[in-house]
Parts: sequence; structure tokens; C-alpha cells
Amino acid sequence: MIEDLWYKNAVIYSLDLETFMDANGDGVGDFAGLSRRLDYLQALGVDVIWLAPFQPTPNQDNGYDIKDYYGVDQRHGSSGDFVEFMYQAHKRGIKVLIDLVVNHTSNKHPWFEDARRSETSEHRDWYIWSKEKPANSEDGVVFPGVQESTWTYDKQAKAYYFHRFFEFQPDLNMDNPEVRAEVRRILGYWLQLGVAGFRVDALPFVLESANSHPTKPTMRFEYIKEFRRFLQWRQGDAILLGEANVLPEEIDNYFGKDGDGSHLLFNFYVNQHLFYALASADVQPLVEALEATRDIAPASQWAHFLRNHDELDLGRLTEEQRQAVFARFGPEPSMQIYERGIRRRVASMIGNRPQIELAYSLMFSMPGTPVLRYGDEIGMGENLDLKEREAVRTPMQWCSDPQSGFSMADKLVHPMIDEGPFGYTHVNVEAQRRDPNSFLNWMTALIRLRKECPEIGWGHWKILPTGNPRVLGIHYSWRGNSVIVLHNFDPHPQEIHLNLKQENEARLVDLMANEESEANEKGVHPIRLSSYGYRWFRAGSLSHLLSLAE
Repeated sequence: MIEDLWYKNAVIYSLDLETFMDANGDGVGDFAGLSRRLDYLQALGVDVIWLAPFQPTPNQDNGYDIKDYYGVDQRHGSSGDFVEFMYQAHKRGIKVLIDLVVNHTSNKHPWFEDARRSETSEHRDWYIWSKEKPANSEDGVVFPGVQESTWTYDKQAKAYYFHRFFEFQPDLNMDNPEVRAEVRRILGYWLQLGVAGFRVDALPFVLESANSHPTKPTMRFEYIKEFRRFLQWRQGDAILLGEANVLPEEIDNYFGKDGDGSHLLFNFYVNQHLFYALASADVQPLVEALEATRDIAPASQWAHFLRNHDELDLGRLTEEQRQAVFARFGPEPSMQIYERGIRRRVASMIGNRPQIELAYSLMFSMPGTPVLRYGDEIGMGENLDLKEREAVRTPMQWCSDPQSGFSMADKLVHPMIDEGPFGYTHVNVEAQRRDPNSFLNWMTALIRLRKECPEIGWGHWKILPTGNPRVLGIHYSWRGNSVIVLHNFDPHPQEIHLNLKQENEARLVDLMANEESEANEKGVHPIRLSSYGYRWFRAGSLSHLLSLAE
């Protein structure tokens, strides 16, 4: 069993190998390049790197169409380069998560090529087939407006195959025990090479039973428990981080009521209501979302994020709420995608430093583990000229040199953002490192602060009554220590009055400024918050830092 729940107080950094750093000058990022940037990530303060798929692929979907689960795509280097990267990461105390993409394979995978040869092929039942095109073939598409069907006819197989995503990504039949045995081999292989766990892509679709109705699928939640048991036998502290955009009433199925499912889940439900709060300054729906996702097993954990490598999905909001977020953060049709989301990065969406800081301060202070997307620590923007999700997958901006120090090549895997306020000559690591007031240095300080507040990852939390519908207050307590975090979503300054009712909370120490608050004779703290202001306090004193290791 897990002895040290390291993921409870970690900071995860998400990156795509192909757009992070190119060492060999071919225009595509690689493991050698990433290895050279590990000192940067260590200095930033991240504990965990989450890598997007890097295995051999035709690369029709950002590497999520895998044709060999046991290797490294030659664009990114060799298996030897991967092992060297793992050694260098571990030397710096950085753990590595990789994507587990087993809902589907590429249609170029040898398994599928064998499956389509005949009905008696060894791998035929590794995929999902139908002699006739199902009547519901247009239901349940993941990419409305781009994807037309979930069933495609294969001439060689003389049958239709199911694909929840694009037609070049046929779904694996997870009901087949041989497929699940292969998934366990994939887990075991990468664990042996040193990874600390897996981000499970499209987890609900992995658990769908074969030939389920696309809008009312039969779910096999025992499969995620099966993978977890294997993980913990092979490596006791390895973890699963599930991608599951589900409603609060479904959460127990994915975590497991006893915490025996996925160790972590991305909290898409809170994420969407967070952006509604940023757009409207109405905190109540966010409070309700936090409360709705409160009850999870002690060893389970939420992963909180602002943006990821896909769109900002708003599908869980009401139509009125969704339109409010569109109006504020993605008003133009080119900024929207799949009838439900926004394809922009945080800095360009929000557009002003105070509210950007508010958003990240909030994300880092919510109950769970923060996940930061590469480039967001310097406030990168997007390129809306690129199709669909690729808008937010532009190369990392390192300096003001040609191609921003990402590569020496003339042609890159994706064009560099080279004009406008988010162009690499304005927004890059090198310039921000030298500016004490830069967003990068602010983010580095925030990461350090979050790691000094283990109460957020481990402790009990409650919403504080602030008496102001535009100010969110959260109180954390753990091992006799208390942390209070306040956020003002209003563009105007606000003052609130807190009565914490605890004997040791008459004194609040500001963790971001050399200030303190003493309760008045009635036991109330009057606290001022600037426009889009945020404040982190520790109750009592800072002496807890001397005993954190106990």
C-alpha cells in the first residue's frame, strides 16, 4: 500500500515534448531538449512532470493515436534518451507521469492491422465491430462539427468499427481480458523504467462496455480498480490521474467509495464554475461546485487546473452561464470550439495581470493538487490561425532569439507566436527571469508558497462566510495549523469582516506581505482586498515551519 501520499502536496507541470525544447535542430521537441531544461523546472519549484504521449505515432492527433505502446517516436529521440531523461529528472527529485492512452489505438497499430484481416484474426476481438452500421452511429460524438460518426466502415474487414474519437482511432475492446492484460503489461513496462504514474486519457470511455449505447453506456468501474491493484503490487506509491469530466454524483465510481479507484481526478466541474466566477464575479456557483465535490476518500485527491492541452470545456454550465463565459473570454467564433469550449490560453483570455494572478492564486489554493500547463508561468498566448486545439499548442518561448530559443530550425512543428502582445520577443523566460516583478517570478513565489501550505493538500476545509457575494474565503486546518485564503472576484476593492471563532486565530500572518491582522475586541478581523485582490494567511505564527518534518 502507499506509505507516502506524495501527490497530496505536489505541483504538477504539464508539457508536450514536441513543443517544449528541440535539441537536435529538426524543429520538433525531444527528450534531449527537455533534459536540458530540467534545471529550469527544478528552479520553478515543480515536483512532477506530466508528459503528453511520446510513443511512435502517425501523429494525426497530437500523438494520441499510438501505434506502439513500448517505444519512443523517433522525432523525440530513442528509448535511451528517455532513460537518460528519467535519470536526470530523478537526480533533481522530479517525478514523471506519462499518458496512458488505451481507449483507442491508431488505425496503423499492428493490432488493428491484424484485426481487420479476417474475423478469425488473433486481434479481431481486441476492437469493436458490427456487420451493419448501428442506427445510433451519430450519437455520442466527442468533436461536434468536426466528427460526424462513431462508426466507420472498413473495406478490408468488411465491417464497421467503433471509434469514440476520430475514425483513425479505433476503440479497444476493454471487455476482452486479453486487452486488459496488455494494458497491465504497458503499465508494468513504464513503471520498470521509472515513471511515478499515469494520467489516464478519456477514463470514462476506457470503462465503457463494448457495444454500449453511446448516450447510456454500461460502465465497468471494476477495470480501473484492477489497474490500480496491479500498479500498487508493482510499485506501491505509483498513481493514476484520471481524465473524467463527470457530474458530482458520478465521482464515487471513479475514485472508488473506499478510495480504491483512481488516486486523482481532474476537477472539471469546479474548473468550469471557476471560470464562470471569473466572468461574472458571482462566487456562489463556485462554492456550490466545491461543496458538491467535497466528499471523497481520505487517500483520494482532486487535481485542479485552469487550462490544459485541450479546449476550456464549459459543457457542465447552464446555457446562461456558458454564454456569460463566452462573452467575457471567447466572444469571437474563432475563439470557440466544439459548441462547448474556448481554445485560448489563460493570459490572453483574461487579459489583465491582476485578474490573471487572482485566477492562479485561486487554483493553487483550492482543496487538491495544482496542475500547471507549460508556458502559463510566463503568460503565453495562443495562435488562433492554427486549427482546433492546436491553437494552444505552440512552442515554448524561451528567449527573444529567432524561434525563441526553442529550436535552430527554420520550420517548426507548430509556428512560434511571433507578433502581437504575446509574441516571443515580449513574452519569454529569459526576459522574465531578470525582471523581479515578472509573472514568472510571481509564479515561482506562488509555487513555493503552496508547498509551504500542506494544509491545502492534506487538511480539512470549509467555506468561510465572508458576507460578500464576490469574495470567496476558504479555511484549512491540519495538525493544529490553520490557513485562510481570500479572493475578491470584483474589479472594485472590498472589505470583509471575519470572525474565525478559534482561540489561536486572533492573529493572522499574511504569507505574501509583511503584514498581520489582529482581531478586534469582538474577535473580528477587518480585512481589505484590492481590486481582484487575494490574501493568504496563517493563523497564529509561522513557527509551524520548524516542525513540518516531524
